[in-house]
Amino acid sequence: MIPRYTRPEMASIWEPQTRFKIWFEIEAHAADAQAELGVIPKEAAKTIWAKAKNATFDVARIDEIERETKHDVIAFLTHLAEIVGPEARFVHQGMTSSDVLDTCLNVQLIRAADILISDVDKVLAALKKRAFEHKMTPTIGRSHGIHAEPVTFGLKFAYAYAEFSRARERLLAARKEVATCAISGAVGTFAQIDPRVEEHVAKAMGLVPEPVSTQVIPRDRHAMYFATLGVIASSVERLSIEIRHLQRTEVLEAEEFFSEGQKGSSAMPHKRNPVLSENLTGLSRMVRAYAMPAMENVALWHERDISHSSAERMIGPDATVTLDFALVRLAGLIEKLLIYPANMQKNLDRLGGLVHSQRLLIALTQKGASREDAYKYVQRNAMPVWRGEGDFQTLLKKDPDVKKHLSDAEIEEQFDLGYHFKHVDTIFKRVFGAS
Repeated sequence: MIPRYTRPEMASIWEPQTRFKIWFEIEAHAADAQAELGVIPKEAAKTIWAKAKNATFDVARIDEIERETKHDVIAFLTHLAEIVGPEARFVHQGMTSSDVLDTCLNVQLIRAADILISDVDKVLAALKKRAFEHKMTPTIGRSHGIHAEPVTFGLKFAYAYAEFSRARERLLAARKEVATCAISGAVGTFAQIDPRVEEHVAKAMGLVPEPVSTQVIPRDRHAMYFATLGVIASSVERLSIEIRHLQRTEVLEAEEFFSEGQKGSSAMPHKRNPVLSENLTGLSRMVRAYAMPAMENVALWHERDISHSSAERMIGPDATVTLDFALVRLAGLIEKLLIYPANMQKNLDRLGGLVHSQRLLIALTQKGASREDAYKYVQRNAMPVWRGEGDFQTLLKKDPDVKKHLSDAEIEEQFDLGYHFKHVDTIFKRVFGAS
């Protein structure tokens, strides 16, 4: 986790103290279930909770023990015994380390997912507000980076809103996918522990029992989770790149908010750079990168190995922390985005009406011209305008082939900007609902 790109709430999920508290809860809930089944004394289970429920675990002490034992769970259990006393001998009975580690990781991942879902909700709220604010603000649509036909700036926000709505649904699915618990013992056979213990721990920790866990929870679940984060990061980048392009000097239809006292360049005092959206592009690359080791972790040896462990210790915190930061930054960027309708109009007019070429093509075919001829008539009048040699509408009115099919009034009718926006309401209803 890089402090520069870390928010405290998400970071706290991955702190050692949090991890050890979750480990304790797993062990203590398992002890409760064992006590109910008569495997350990009920008083022992009560003592475990009473002695350690509110304890602050000594991370330095656990690290010290681990340096000797070379085993993190044993180090924790040894320290827990120092807190609990003799009844600690009833902790972890019939369990294996992966029962604690995997169940804990999944608790951390669902907590992280809850924060990320909240982050996406902030992005959606900002997008919806700006979409309705600029629902009918005319701007040019581009394909291949070249002027195509008119759209509205509100539609740009609507595109993103629909995409992040899908992101939210994927996050909910990923959260469900990873919300499983394994308390099944060595190689997952329940030979030394009753399956009812797993059911009890799962319910207590807000999880469901893993149907078959070998000795580890299957990592296809985690691959799905981190792949989802990668897809969401790609959506963050898509919107960020749109803003970067719109802020280019030659375009300047939108611009990141530039605060009082902010400086854009150490050399050039005039600069106002899209640094936030560029930053989001870089962060998105990192989140996507974390998805690959998660996919490679799926292929473990036999009932278990720990080749996944080192990767997960990094990608768990880093992917969730980075995406959390990126989503919150994106929401703020959208909320404060400066939008310039006058520049949009200038850009719409820049090609002298060429953006209406398809309407002319269709109008000619409807009046009897073949599509091939209509295309030729429109294109031969468009190319001079493209080179800056005249006005499209004027040239069309002088073209004898065009005039065989269309009157001046009919030509003028094809240049109505509002024609392109007649279904904006329909699109908005599809995206945002009847409201």
